[in-house]
Amino acid sequence: MKLAKTIQLDTSDKNIFEVSAKPNEWAISGTFAFVDGNPDSWPKKHQFAFQSAWLGLPSFGYSTFVQVTNIKEFEYKIIIEDLAKILMDFHNAPNFKAAEQAAKGEIDDMVSLCDHPDGTLLAMERQIVNDTITESVRKINTDKNIKTSNAWSIEK
Repeated sequence: MKLAKTIQLDTSDKNIFEVSAKPNEWAISGTFAFVDGNPDSWPKKHQFAFQSAWLGLPSFGYSTFVQVTNIKEFEYKIIIEDLAKILMDFHNAPNFKAAEQAAKGEIDDMVSLCDHPDGTLLAMERQIVNDTITESVRKINTDKNIKTSNAWSIEK
């Protein structure tokens, strides 16, 4: 089974979002976190998260990009339980069973988005169309043959 983890290609997430996800956290689309409220009244950083961020677990921080990877069955069960607790504590789930079902649905939706080779980068775009939040996921094409070099060198 595949899921995605947050990845920071640079430090911009720390400046763009109110709370940035920690690198290498499991990630979900997190669109449910934006269903309440008026986007026009949100602070700019929250608007940026709405437009283009994935939700990291367990930090509930935001990440511009995620990277597809394998998830083990025990990890899958843990993040469902962790998300269910968050849904109980902060999103008014009526009981733990309902929270767990909603969490499983969120995680399974993300699993369906991760049908790509390991290492694939994904980006999120959200908007409101006819009073409904729509999301689209883009696969970021990378050239694995790009040579990298250090911009700086440190001499001892």
